[in-house]
Amino acid sequence: MLIGFLSSHLIVELYLFSSHYSCQVLTLHLPSQGAELRVKVNKLTSTKTQLPYSYYSLQYCPPEHIVDSAENLGEVLRGDRIENSPYVFQMREPLQCKILCRVTLNTKTAKEFKEKIDDDYRVNMILDNLPLVVPIGRSDQENAVVYQHGFHVGLKGQYAGSEDLKHFIHNHLTFTVKYHKDSQSDLARIVGFEVKPFSVEHQFDGEWKNENMRLTTCDPHARRAVTSSESPQVIEDKKDVIFTYDVAFEESDVKWASRWDTYLLMADDQIHWFSIVNSLMIVLFLSGMVAMIMLRTLYRDISKYNQLETQEEAQEETGWKLVHGDVFRPPTNSDLLCVYVGTGVQFFGMILVTMIFAALGFLSPSNRGGLMTAMLFLWVFMGLFSGYASARLYKMFKGTEWKKITLKTAFMFPAIVFSIFFVLNALIWGEKSSGAVPFGTMFALVFLWFGISVPLVFTGSYIGFNKPAIEDSVKTNKIPRQIPEQAWYMNLVFSILIGGVLPFGVVFIELFFILASIWLHQFYYIFGFLFAVFIILIVTCAEITIVFCYFHLCNEDYHWWWRSYLTSGSSALYLFLYAAFYFFTKLDITKPVSGVLYFGYMLIASYAFFVLTGTIGFCACFWFTRLIYSTVKID
Repeated sequence: MLIGFLSSHLIVELYLFSSHYSCQVLTLHLPSQGAELRVKVNKLTSTKTQLPYSYYSLQYCPPEHIVDSAENLGEVLRGDRIENSPYVFQMREPLQCKILCRVTLNTKTAKEFKEKIDDDYRVNMILDNLPLVVPIGRSDQENAVVYQHGFHVGLKGQYAGSEDLKHFIHNHLTFTVKYHKDSQSDLARIVGFEVKPFSVEHQFDGEWKNENMRLTTCDPHARRAVTSSESPQVIEDKKDVIFTYDVAFEESDVKWASRWDTYLLMADDQIHWFSIVNSLMIVLFLSGMVAMIMLRTLYRDISKYNQLETQEEAQEETGWKLVHGDVFRPPTNSDLLCVYVGTGVQFFGMILVTMIFAALGFLSPSNRGGLMTAMLFLWVFMGLFSGYASARLYKMFKGTEWKKITLKTAFMFPAIVFSIFFVLNALIWGEKSSGAVPFGTMFALVFLWFGISVPLVFTGSYIGFNKPAIEDSVKTNKIPRQIPEQAWYMNLVFSILIGGVLPFGVVFIELFFILASIWLHQFYYIFGFLFAVFIILIVTCAEITIVFCYFHLCNEDYHWWWRSYLTSGSSALYLFLYAAFYFFTKLDITKPVSGVLYFGYMLIASYAFFVLTGTIGFCACFWFTRLIYSTVKID
């Protein structure tokens, strides 16, 4: 029964994910004049607390029946709670001073509003799949506008002549709906949704009867509109608050296909372009130098080893050829290495496919939660390659218990991540935030793990273990060779820490924008650049690991298995340190719970980055050692 329910739930998730995007692309909504437009409300968000809350957690005007919109897995994990609202427009029919309702605050509701204002919470709304934005003029550029997602719940200020700090609520909204007219008909498409919030202490004559009352502070009959000079609505116990709104329609030259450009081009693109190009040029230059040095050095070494003239010279092996009898000796904790390599292959496959689809435009921000949903399902299905890679490596190490290694591969990384995620989710539950993952969704995630990912890992392992074992390029001696004392700069910890600098240097510029999109609630849609950076990261991880591996082999240190993984994987340490630097310099998080959430999620991200970059470095070094030892003549 439970499995049937979860299966149907997952089928619905897949359907929502696949159909949601296609609907956005193929269905062009063309409302005629007077057609009803219904505004939906989303979560309340704050960059100070990082804890989203449902819109109706505050005492806003509710509709007759609150209806939750169908959400995909990614939206639920993001904390989105999309619901209907009493805001209803008629297409291209302006409206002035429409009264929604009047609410009377009590001690509890007034306190909740004040807390949300103190924490800089914003209200998010949606019309025709477009998020609500507040246009803000830029002081450094004339006629330039940036857009803030959502409007603030309220503001803090003082009355003239008073020193007491008061909280004021934004209870009047002036909406602007931008539309693009169809050239061949009178129909139009919505291309923009903006708002300007006001705090107004509405006044009316006589006693309050219903929402059809005439207000003296804004009256469409007297052509009196709300301005910023009105007396603001203070938040206090037993205060009446009247919620009102205006709607204006404005024709726009922006076409429907380009309507998201406004939201995606918010940042200073010149800085972004310069940073990305500068980073790529430096890394390409360094990669070229490394490749040139390696090719020339190796060519000289291999030529020397293959052109020995005398028997004495043949016996006097030097450099990396000296350790040919130990270079393929299985490392300590080889089982754990197999597990991490398998997990890294799974991560690499997930990110590569996600990047390709995102760069091609299939994971647009208009499909809320689409990116996260795609990554989750790709992670699950890439379990096939994870099991295959770990089993192949395990068999090369002469392992026989393939089921044991498969279980470790299927459970180690997901169990660690799920444990951290569960603790963080419990903290969010404690704060009564809508960001807490519901119990049903948690079950769905567990079912994805146990019901799909684990069987696929076993399938991949079975296929990989039944294939012939990978043969070593040279035979391994029975007695391990003693490693000579190494110079201080060849020390394990030092070389690993140095090796992670360059891979981190590739991504840290792009990392700044990714962190801003996650923690400052901005859109990130420059996946073309991100894909280019990802390719450069792969090249850099591979080359820096190969260089360090070559230097250690030349110094007769044949313990390259774990070192190759840790050399490029150490870039994750710098990523976490940068995340800490970003927390203290760019974010204004004050709540301890929010700080724990930030560092918890960044710990998961850093751990995943370690597995990814470590596997890239290991695979490159594995290919390199097999290549060079298969090229020389060894008696």
